[in-house]
Amino acid sequence: MIAGVAWAVLAGLMLGLYALPEKFTRDFKFENTWSLFFMLTMFVVPIIASVLLIDGFGAVFRSVPTEILLKMGAAGFLWGIGVMMWGKAINHIGLSLGFSLFIGTVILIGSLLPFFVDGLPGTRAFTVIMAGILVVLLGVIANGRAGLIREQDEKKTDTTEQKGSVLTGILIAVIGGLLATGFSYANAVGRPVLHEASQSAGNPDWVTAVAVMFPIFISGGIVMLLYFGWELNRKQAWADFRTPHFGKNFWLILIMAVFHYAASALFAYAAFRLGSAGNTVGYAIFNTASVATAIISGLVTGEWVKASPKARNSLYFGLLCMVVGIIIVAIGNGLTA
Repeated sequence: MIAGVAWAVLAGLMLGLYALPEKFTRDFKFENTWSLFFMLTMFVVPIIASVLLIDGFGAVFRSVPTEILLKMGAAGFLWGIGVMMWGKAINHIGLSLGFSLFIGTVILIGSLLPFFVDGLPGTRAFTVIMAGILVVLLGVIANGRAGLIREQDEKKTDTTEQKGSVLTGILIAVIGGLLATGFSYANAVGRPVLHEASQSAGNPDWVTAVAVMFPIFISGGIVMLLYFGWELNRKQAWADFRTPHFGKNFWLILIMAVFHYAASALFAYAAFRLGSAGNTVGYAIFNTASVATAIISGLVTGEWVKASPKARNSLYFGLLCMVVGIIIVAIGNGLTA
């Protein structure tokens, strides 16, 4: 159990840090950076990793019932739409509130969905796990409040934001979070079958995580391919790929892609190591650790320098709740053994 928690935390750390290299790219518009990122992380990296690491790659997937692959593909497609909507929500309501609402929805719904697939654990374990998830959500809410206070501190005279835009952003963030939980559902539905198929082909346990990511990422990538292709055309950004800094930018974005993919694969492996309630527990720990990592990196890089004590205190309280919540969830998972 401890190993599973450690893998889930490591996956969250990687997800919280994967976007850091983006700060060092040059001469790229937003659309250039993120279209290249999603092309690499959704297609290139998963295909190469799957072909190289899964012995009997073709045989493994041929042995999986079509119904399971279709469920995983549909859920992955919805996950891709959810991630795309998250970016739209941030345009309306800012990173702090958009991140908190999106991840809060993902943690709550995404942690509950596996129970509908795997079944409920014992009453005592279920109660403790849910209590931990609620403490985590309290932390997410406190972080969102801290972000709103910070934005007010930094832009006290900015009155350009309209209520309609805020309400639209909140709606987009929540709906995007609901759709993004397709990732959790796809993992819960596909992992048992893919694990059996992978084992039958003579692969070690950890290879199952690579196999699970393949249909999820490919189907989610279709959304990103369509969306960013349209955005690159609309904003006439294709020409910005022709820059002397393309080589450096490519390697920085490739690092982002590898970290993002590896984080997701590690989550799948952590869910396996955590046992019967692993999909729920692993998903909660994974997302919580990623949020905490992103917030701490923001503190280190000076994003909260101009924030008031009230904003920082709310942030610290949120981080404390998230850490305590993870511990409670882990304890609950131990009760399922």
